[in-house]
Amino acid sequence: MIAPARRLALAAACLLLTACGVAESGTPVAVDQTASKTPAKTSKAAPPSKSTRAFTPSESEKDPTAKIDGVVAKEYQAGLHAIAPQRVAYDQLPPFGGAHDQIWAPCNGEVYATAIRTEHVVHSLEHGAVWVTYDPETVRGDDVKALAKRVDGKPYLVMSPFPGQKKPVSVQSWGRQLQVDDVDDERIDHFIAATRTNKYLAPEPGASCDPVDPRLFDPAAPPPFDPAPPGPDAMPVTGPAGAPTTPAGG
Repeated sequence: MIAPARRLALAAACLLLTACGVAESGTPVAVDQTASKTPAKTSKAAPPSKSTRAFTPSESEKDPTAKIDGVVAKEYQAGLHAIAPQRVAYDQLPPFGGAHDQIWAPCNGEVYATAIRTEHVVHSLEHGAVWVTYDPETVRGDDVKALAKRVDGKPYLVMSPFPGQKKPVSVQSWGRQLQVDDVDDERIDHFIAATRTNKYLAPEPGASCDPVDPRLFDPAAPPPFDPAPPGPDAMPVTGPAGAPTTPAGG
C-alpha cells in the first residue's frame, strides 16, 4: 500500500519528467521548456566583468575550469532519479553529480538560510545551476552576506549552508567542484563564470530553475538536510542496477 504523500510525489514526479527533459528510462532527451507549468524567469545574468571574462566558456574553450587551481572534475551519468524520501549514497560532499531527486530545488538566485535536502539541489546542477555552500560553523555574519551577494536574485545560482564540508566555502556545478578557505577568494567568481549554464558541461543547460509544486518543494520551507549516513537502502550515486551507462551529456 503506497502512502498518500508518496503517491502524490510519484504522480507529480511523472508529470515533471518532460519538463525536466528526461525520459522515463533515465536517458537525457531534448528539453522542452514549454512543458513546465511555471514560466521561466526573464532575468538575465549580468555581463561578465573583466576579472571573469577569461573564464567564459566558448566553442574553443569548453571547460574554463581547467584554468582554475583546485577544481575537482568528475563525470556523472545524468537522468538518474530517486523519489523522496529515498536517499542517494553520494561519493562527494557536497555532491556535484549523479543520481538525484525527481524534483529540483528552485535555483534562480535562491539563498536558503538553512541546509536543504541534498538530492534536490543535485538535480538543479543538472539544469546548469551553480550551488554555493558554506560551513555554518566557520562562515557567519558578514561572510555569509558576502556570499549571498553573489547569488541573491541571479539566475541559475543557489546557496545554502552545508554542515560538515571540508572547507569553509564550496562551489558546485555538474561534474565540477571548488573548495576554498575564504569567501573573498576570486576563484569563486571564476568558477561561477566558467560553469553556470555551461552547455558543454551541464546535461540540461537552461532547463527550469523555477519553483515547482510547493507541496513537493516549498522555497519558504524547503525539505531539510539529513546529516545521517544514507543507509543500506540508499540509491547508489551511479543509479539503480541496470541504469544506462552513457556519460553525462552524451
